[in-house]
Amino acid sequence: MEAMTYVGLVAGILTTISFLPQAIQTWQTKSTKDISLAMFLSFCLGVILWIIYGFYTNNIPVLAANSATFLLAFSILVCKLKYG
Repeated sequence: MEAMTYVGLVAGILTTISFLPQAIQTWQTKSTKDISLAMFLSFCLGVILWIIYGFYTNNIPVLAANSATFLLAFSILVCKLKYG
């Protein structure tokens, strides 16, 4: 694996785990009143596009990081829609 692939993987890991505190807090408190619905909708759409890009360019770091990020961000979005 090339050095830049490792850079991409580390960047993906860091940006993905940045969603963990918000996801955990949202799951525990079921409070989403201070979360922007528009932001999470547009973010999830952008992440889906990154996943498509990663798939078609065979870019494993982009594909892996954005797939994991989507799971976390989408779970927050679902909570936002469910709990308001």
